[in-house]
Amino acid sequence: MNSSYIVMLFAGIGVPVLAALNAALGRTIGSPAAAGSVLFIVAFCVALVVALFTGPEGYGKLLSAPKHLFLAGFLIAFYLLSITWIAPKIGIGNAVFLVLIGQLISAAAIDHFGLFGANQTPISLTRAAGIAIMAVGVFVTQKV
Repeated sequence: MNSSYIVMLFAGIGVPVLAALNAALGRTIGSPAAAGSVLFIVAFCVALVVALFTGPEGYGKLLSAPKHLFLAGFLIAFYLLSITWIAPKIGIGNAVFLVLIGQLISAAAIDHFGLFGANQTPISLTRAAGIAIMAVGVFVTQKV
């Protein structure tokens, strides 16, 4: 198996763990927003260290990057804060289930239209059926 696939598998494993940990931190300290900001401070420090070791020259190119690409920062903040606030109310499984359904839909659209420089992979009937089966599978895991 390609090592990239393994890395992404572990990233996927980390999403519900992240949601559970940060939701618990938010409950413990009484502030989901404070828990989110602490998580971002830790994440920033980790990302900074990795960037300094793997390619700090990227920071010099930030001003020339298209400004709409920085929307990713808003989206990760939205994800983190929403899951930190909502997961304790509806459960980690249900929160992640809804996130997965959203990811399936947006990933298919991004690939189909080749948005943001992604490789264009049109949605065929087979691919649509596979996405639908995945969505049903995620739904079934939450209903059992």
